[in-house]
This record gives sequence, structure tokens and C-alpha cells, in this order.
Amino acid sequence: MQTLLAVSSVPPASTGPCGPTWLVTPGIVPTRFDAAVAAGAEVVLLDLEDSVPAGAKAGARAAVLAFSGTREREPAGPLLGVRINSVDSQGLVDLAAMAEKGQWPDLVVVPKVESASDIAAVVRSVRIAAAATKVWALIESPRGVVALPGIVNTPGLAGVLFGAADYAAAAGCQMTSRAMWYPRSQLVTAAAAAGIPAVDSPYFSLDDQDGLRLDAQEASELGFTGKVAVHPRQLAVIRQAFAPSQQELATAHAVLAAAAGAAGGITTAGGAMVGPPLIEAARAVVRRASDSRATTSPAPKAS
Repeated sequence: MQTLLAVSSVPPASTGPCGPTWLVTPGIVPTRFDAAVAAGAEVVLLDLEDSVPAGAKAGARAAVLAFSGTREREPAGPLLGVRINSVDSQGLVDLAAMAEKGQWPDLVVVPKVESASDIAAVVRSVRIAAAATKVWALIESPRGVVALPGIVNTPGLAGVLFGAADYAAAAGCQMTSRAMWYPRSQLVTAAAAAGIPAVDSPYFSLDDQDGLRLDAQEASELGFTGKVAVHPRQLAVIRQAFAPSQQELATAHAVLAAAAGAAGGITTAGGAMVGPPLIEAARAVVRRASDSRATTSPAPKAS
């Protein structure tokens, strides 16, 4: 009974086309770019925003575009993303430089999104350039959370990410699990209603693997499809947290077998009732296991 209830709590979404692990690295340190790509994440996010001082924006932008232009992506390699500056800062300058050079990443993350118009402006730039770049919104303020219904339904939006540090600063709350329940739940709910994936904020304590594990497991339980890492050594823990356990997978297969035998009717498995919600949850577990196998590859040891 308990194992079946555990299956029912699994979110129906898969990890999505990007996979569960994102690795962010400063755009101001190009010597780290190759190592980030080789670290084993499904998405490597080069940052032009918070990690780059105001006076170094142009240099970081040039370095990121140069790397994006010379890199030949391997079929099994990670997607390359760029977190641009906010739309009301230098974000449009970042996009103009991409258009001028013809160097577009696989995805663009727009920070500090607080309205649908922020995303619409970026989508418009991408479409004018006829680029295949996907646009993601980073929600990191109470205003952004309140505006989620409009943001997630903006045409051309591919997904959303949560920024816990900026949210906590703006809300005047602590960056604890309990304090983040409300905005994280709002983000996941809005994303699920719009049919797009949601990726959780980084865990910033690099030496606290147990804390990272609990935080990533909670993100998975809430319905996030992935989590951002700030160091390669966090990737394995995040990947494990988003992959179903052997017990979850066995239970899911038992539910699906019982459902197949019932030919669409209500049945039981393991002493519990099995109906449409449990069946869909079991399918989600199997999809997650498949996604995990497809995206897992040996990662080099981090220093």
C-alpha cells in the first residue's frame, strides 16, 4: 500500500527534452567552458548576468559567443544555454550580439522575469533571427511568482526556472526549505498547467552533499523536472534524486501489469486500488527511468 502511494506522488511529467541536470558557469571565465561541457550535465548554462560585473559584460559576452561559435556539439553532448542579462538591463544587447554574429545557443534563459512582455521581447528577437533557440524564463521575485499565469502561457516559452536566492532577498525571507515551499509549488503548478517543464534553483552549499540530496529529492517530489548545479560534483546527487529507485520502478511495473490485465477497469495491485491516476503516475515513473538511462554517462571526477 505504501509503495503504491509513493508511485501516486510522482509527477506526471518526464524530465523533459533537457534532462534533470543543469550546470551553470560564469561567462567571465572562458577557461572553464570546456570543463563544464565535459562534466556530464544535460545542459551547460553560461552566465552573463549575476556572475559578471558590470564593467566586464562586453568581454564575457564576446567570450561566450566565441565559444558558442567554435563548439561542435556532439549528438550525446549537453545542450548549451546562455543566461542573458535582464530585458531592462543589457539583455537586448546580448541578443543583438547573438544576431549580429549569427551565434545562437540551444537555449536562452531570461532572468528576473516579472511579466509576459519580458519573454515576448526575447521570443521576438529569436524568431526574427529564425534561430532554433528555446527561451526559458527565470522566476526569482514575488512579482514574478504572482505573474506566473501570464508568463507561462506566453507563446514561445519553453520552460521556467526558479531562483531561490533572489526570491529570498526580494521577499525578505530565509532561503530555507520551508520558506521556499510556496514559490516552488506555485512555479511547478503553473508550469504543469501550461505543459512546460520547471527546473529548480541551485543548492549553494558546495560541501553539504546530504543537504543537496534532501533539497533535490524535495524538488523532485514537488514536480520539478530538474535542478541547477553550481559545481560538477553536485551533478551525480541531483541525477540520482530525479531517477526513480528500483522499488519505485518495480511498483510501477506491477501497477501497469495489473492495469493491462484489467483492460481499462479498476483493479488492485499490492493490496491497493489501481485506477487512472495511479496508472498515469506509474507510466511517469517508467518514463523517468528511461530518461535517466538515456542521459546518464560517466562524468569525470571534479576537482
